[in-house]
Amino acid sequence: MLERKQVKGRTQVTFVLPENAPDGPVSVVGDFNQWNPAAHPLKARGDGTRAVTVALPSNGTHSFRYLAAGDYWFDDESADGHDGTNGRLHT
Repeated sequence: MLERKQVKGRTQVTFVLPENAPDGPVSVVGDFNQWNPAAHPLKARGDGTRAVTVALPSNGTHSFRYLAAGDYWFDDESADGHDGTNGRLHT
C-alpha cells in the first residue's frame, strides 16, 4: 500500500506492507535511491505493518519494486501503473 502526503513542494510517500508478508527484511528500491537495497528498509510499526517514508519531488514519476530476503523481488499492487518490470509511482 502507498500513502502520500504533500509537504512543501515534495511528496512524502510511505511504502507499507504487512509485518510478515514476506518473511524477513524488505527494502523499497527504485530510481529515487539508485536501486540501493540498503537505502530504504521497511521497519515494523505498532499496527502490525512495516513501512518506510521517502520524500520525493512533487509532479514526478518514479519506478520502484520491493526486494526481500533471498533476492525475492516483488511489486506493489497499489502502484499507479507498471512499466513492464517495475511499479510506477506518480507524485
